[in-house]
Amino acid sequence: MLSQLMVLFGFFALVLVAVYWVNRAVVLFDRLIADGHSAGVFLEFTALSLPGVIALVLPMASFAAAVYVTNRLMGDSELTVMQATGYSPWRLARPVLMFGVVVALMLSVLTHVLVPASVAQLKEREVEISGSVSARLLREGAFLHPGPGVTFFIREITPEGELRDVYLSDRRQADREVTYTAERAYVVQAEQGPRLVMVSGLAQTLQAETRRLSTTVFQDFTYDISTLIVQNQSLTLRPRHLSTWSLLTEPEAMALLTDVPLARINEELHGRFQQALLGLVATLIGFSTLMTGSFSRFGVGRQIVVAIFLLVVIKLVESAVTDPTRNNAALWPLIYLPSLVGLVMAAGLLHLAARPFRQPRTSAASEVPA
Repeated sequence: MLSQLMVLFGFFALVLVAVYWVNRAVVLFDRLIADGHSAGVFLEFTALSLPGVIALVLPMASFAAAVYVTNRLMGDSELTVMQATGYSPWRLARPVLMFGVVVALMLSVLTHVLVPASVAQLKEREVEISGSVSARLLREGAFLHPGPGVTFFIREITPEGELRDVYLSDRRQADREVTYTAERAYVVQAEQGPRLVMVSGLAQTLQAETRRLSTTVFQDFTYDISTLIVQNQSLTLRPRHLSTWSLLTEPEAMALLTDVPLARINEELHGRFQQALLGLVATLIGFSTLMTGSFSRFGVGRQIVVAIFLLVVIKLVESAVTDPTRNNAALWPLIYLPSLVGLVMAAGLLHLAARPFRQPRTSAASEVPA
């Protein structure tokens, strides 16, 4: 039974990760490729977002595997045979419990190690590419707007890095508008930031009040483009960027570092343990709910619906404790309430499946009159 659970778990996890990853990739593709970034940057960002996607879908995959395997064993009467030989639902739940522990360990590695590391690296890369000159300006045949009041166009970029037929319109000053055109241009890196060196060009200045146009022919002209390449966001640390060890050993220092209340640090720390426990809870809920049904040729569809409803109840409990734990650092034990509720539900369902309070039914053969 454990081997079947692992095989089906791998299948459902692969399908769900693919679905969630494709949705995430579409959003990243629209945002990165539209901004002029390469396919390599897109693949890097999707790879860094993958651990978070896996951590999100593993509890659902474990639930689906537990429901599918239990339903198949009941449909083939294998569970009925095992119960007839004296195996109680508690005994049958042992391999499911072992499977849930394995899933919880996988989730622990993700939530405590891989996800924080990938999120922190993703944040750093976002800051780096937000200030990329090549992504913001160096695109052929497209009118770009790297900043308010600025329009930039390049007809061609040679393999040597030479920009040909450059057009630059600067309308950031209210009293005048300056338009630069040049046959060639180069982007050079100076100590003060990147500069655009235009060669053999023309500068046209239009005064707003007098509507007077003046032109200047130049052989070479240097234009400061560092103000156009401004990083969109700073590398602000968040609790999700920090390691579990730092959150556990230095919560007050981490709260000061990230400029958040201590309650937010506690929520992030214990939320990682809670997320791992959800894999175990989802597995036990799926198995124990189906065990309450008896063999029927119509299947156990009703029990599957009940199992899904119980998962919804657990998520509602999780939502209900979010605000109190974020506002009061002393209420961090409430973070584990959803898992506790789920374990109590699973134990109650297994107790119901054992039916200790019912008398065994009289066999049909004994009811036939002699």
